[in-house]
Amino acid sequence: MTAFKPRNPDWEAITRATIDRQPIVHTMGMRLTAIEPGFVELRMRVDPRYAQHHGYTHAGVVSMLADNAGGFAALTLMPAGAEVLAVEFKINLMAPAKGEEMIARARVVKSGRTLTVSSIEVAMVDGGREVDNALMQQTCIALMPE
Repeated sequence: MTAFKPRNPDWEAITRATIDRQPIVHTMGMRLTAIEPGFVELRMRVDPRYAQHHGYTHAGVVSMLADNAGGFAALTLMPAGAEVLAVEFKINLMAPAKGEEMIARARVVKSGRTLTVSSIEVAMVDGGREVDNALMQQTCIALMPE
């Protein structure tokens, strides 16, 4: 699926450990369901408490899942010791976020020395069927240890 070569031989263990130690991942019930160099898929069950006033999942929740997936995809390609931080993203909400589960699939488009750009597709599983929901473009910066 991806042509990227990780710069850290421990990329998968580091990414999984980083996901596991992020409190928001546990709070929201995010699950890592696929991981490759430059690619991450996160899934999350939808809870009625995440709804906005029309009953759809709030755009902030959609953005949060997409942001996490993009950051973790970027992390898979970082050198040893590096961490990532989102510095910019733009999201297009293409349909109301309606369904039982949300899926974010993040693919790195460009992995540079300092900046990594990812594209994240978000789908809602509604009645067993995936429906396109949002598209995010994200830029992350590599944070190197001092």
